[in-house]
Amino acid sequence: MKNSLVANFAPEIVSQLRNYGKLMRVDKPIGVWLLLWPTLWALWIAGEGSPDQGLFVVFVLGVFIMRSAGCVLNDFADRKIDPYVERTRSRPLATGAVAPLEALALFGALSLVAIGLASMLNKQAQLLAVVGAVLTVVYPFIKRYLSIPQFVLGAAFGWAIPMAFAAQTGDTPELAWLLFGIAVVWAVIYDTFYAMVDREDDVKIGVKSTAVLFGEVDLFVIAGLQVLMLLGLVFVGFRAALGPWYYLSVVVAAGMMAWHLWLARDRQPAGCFEAFLKNHLIGLVIFIGIVLQYTFNPVT
Repeated sequence: MKNSLVANFAPEIVSQLRNYGKLMRVDKPIGVWLLLWPTLWALWIAGEGSPDQGLFVVFVLGVFIMRSAGCVLNDFADRKIDPYVERTRSRPLATGAVAPLEALALFGALSLVAIGLASMLNKQAQLLAVVGAVLTVVYPFIKRYLSIPQFVLGAAFGWAIPMAFAAQTGDTPELAWLLFGIAVVWAVIYDTFYAMVDREDDVKIGVKSTAVLFGEVDLFVIAGLQVLMLLGLVFVGFRAALGPWYYLSVVVAAGMMAWHLWLARDRQPAGCFEAFLKNHLIGLVIFIGIVLQYTFNPVT
């Protein structure tokens, strides 16, 4: 009898766990990479090439947990909008595969894990974690009221940078906030590409985004933001006394930015989405440059 019950319920349990995984975007790790690379920039620079191993584990796990929690809350907030957007209508909450209360329970569970990870950090990093949590909660709802929700997303995604400096050094110097500003600008760049995919649907249903705000000058504004990001990265190299390996990575990143603009040149959804997906490679290239710099030409 027990075996029969297990046989009957096991497939349903597995199916629902898969739905929870989709809600957390486990099957779409792009958001993890976009959040992870700036975090690792900060850890390596704050640790001068040798970040604390325990902090590395805590922040990597924190990136996955907070991104998952953010996705769950985002889909909860958008559960009445997603069915009307081509790209999102198959999400678990939009289809009814997951109930709203289940989503909130999952968000609560992930939040408890995040609190546990934050408890392993020092006092200053814990205080910053509270701000990061607020940003994570606010972002999904802000796009109904502000035309620049991408800036709030950037703040949420970049907040791990001052946290990493605080956890590693006990301080948040100007360099930490410079990196944070760069992360915000970068988020506006890649999430505008992302929003360009849904622009027509967003206009119809009244969702606000920088893609809608920028309109016909979207690529021009993105190019300007890319230049601003590159200048910021150069200034980071100067302030952190980094050398040729790092600056080579900035040059490669510049070439990739031009490539992304080319992909989105016709403003077609497929090209814009590819530009968004490829953006995480910029973060990877910068991280490789930082690691190579500290490995072969350590700062003295």
